Amino acid sequence: MKNRGDRKQRRFVVAGCGSIGKRHIKNLLALSAGEVLAFDVQAERRREVGAALGVETLANADEVWARQPDVLLVAVPTALHMALALAAAERGVHLFIEKPLASGWDGVDRLLGLVRQHEIVSLVGCNLRFHPGLAQVKQLLDARSVGRVIAARVEVGQYLPDWHPWEDYRRSYSARAELGGGIILDAIHEIDYIRWLLGEVTNAVCVAGKLSDLEIDTEDTAALLLRFDNGALGEVHLDYIQRAYSRTCQIIGVEGTIHWDYAAGQVRWYSTDTKGWSSWSNPTGWDANQMYLDEMKHFLACLAGSEKPQLDAAQAAKVLRIALAAKESAREGRWIELGGNVWNPNTML
Repeated sequence: MKNRGDRKQRRFVVAGCGSIGKRHIKNLLALSAGEVLAFDVQAERRREVGAALGVETLANADEVWARQPDVLLVAVPTALHMALALAAAERGVHLFIEKPLASGWDGVDRLLGLVRQHEIVSLVGCNLRFHPGLAQVKQLLDARSVGRVIAARVEVGQYLPDWHPWEDYRRSYSARAELGGGIILDAIHEIDYIRWLLGEVTNAVCVAGKLSDLEIDTEDTAALLLRFDNGALGEVHLDYIQRAYSRTCQIIGVEGTIHWDYAAGQVRWYSTDTKGWSSWSNPTGWDANQMYLDEMKHFLACLAGSEKPQLDAAQAAKVLRIALAAKESAREGRWIELGGNVWNPNTML
């Protein structure tokens, strides 16, 4: 196992200098995490990040490994995640991998084996786990504020061309199947956090497809139905279509209901104990970068050994399996079994 040592002595390489890569570079610098280098095969992106952030840039993987990094942050298109992660894991390099873990299952088992063998610290970047609103929802559920959970509805939608208005959406990885795009993998946050809130998924069925006029070759809309090990049902809606950004969660319990609205910055819950609604709002002055900053603080604490990863590679593989099951279900038109207390959808309850 690599010596975790003093964090100020670590060398971080951020692979991928798109919007999320630049965000991570800025946050690592703000946290004085150590030496930070940037890797991107696109010369224009290297020039931009070098000039704007003052970090050394690397043009190819050989240059990356020649610098013997302690930590690799993988922020390249999804289809390229696994090759970089495996190369890092073979060298015993700690890993932060942007969501999702990969675009398919090839290489996942080998990666998990290497992470165990070399005692690599791994974290997969599902930043919504660090959103204060969802943290409040989790706290309410842990306190059984609405009793036993029966069902949950989560959804996210935003018009794809509005994601990065400064670039042509048709060239983005989201729009291109060969780069691992498509709303199911892109919006895997929702699959991750519903599992975080409700537990393991045993069965999944999905309808998905390209339903709009967007010039993409990936699915732009998906509707998932999940069955959980505790018997609860989960509905997950994902799309690249909604012109007004929407991200919400509803938890239905036998003793109340919880609503979270990202855009409103608010959690509301009804309890049979109080016979009324209570509410919670985001802290004053909170902005979206705070959850990325908190996520990176958590990763640094994991590297130091003072915290355990909220979503390591092994747990992220379980989330990926649900997403891949959804894609398989949409292709084949059937329920997919994922294990646990498997539910037979053809049997009356």
